Amino acid sequence: MGTHNRLLAIGSARFPRSYLEIVAIDPEASPPARPRWFELDTAAIRQAIAAGPRLVQWVARSDAIDAGVAFLRASGHEPGAVVAAERLTPRGLLRWRITLRDDGRRMAGGAVPLLIEWDNAHPCEALPPSGVALERVELGGVSAPFAAQLGAAVASPRAGRPPGHLPAVVALLATPRGRLELASPWVATA
Repeated sequence: MGTHNRLLAIGSARFPRSYLEIVAIDPEASPPARPRWFELDTAAIRQAIAAGPRLVQWVARSDAIDAGVAFLRASGHEPGAVVAAERLTPRGLLRWRITLRDDGRRMAGGAVPLLIEWDNAHPCEALPPSGVALERVELGGVSAPFAAQLGAAVASPRAGRPPGHLPAVVALLATPRGRLELASPWVATA
């Protein structure tokens, strides 16, 4: 996809084996023949991330990705194809299957996750502790029952957000320096 990344372990009792993956366009890589995932090729996302760090998408781990795809489709969301991928790491080969849309678009502005199913190992097994823990995931612009089925809560209005707008996805993190909120760009709500 013409990107590079960095991972940070953020597992907690509620969200074990969780990690934050920072993904950026690799300026030395050839551009892909298709749109990059997470809408990284769009002006809106480039402008949002130029203003500061943003959570633009989340990915949910699944032990049955094909059933997860069927659930998303039945809920009115098109996750795209399930694609096999792998990466060689210093600790061995990681293999996984992940949903990818041909157009690179995020579902519901990033509120609906991509799905990933790990094959042989999980990247958290090789990550050192970070001191950061994922406490809560909140979703904007989706129903409470849908969010609950994904293990998340519905986002609520907070100070500093315009009326009728919520971030599509929010991660609330406990850090050594206190609580931190990472949020996606805002989406209009009904």
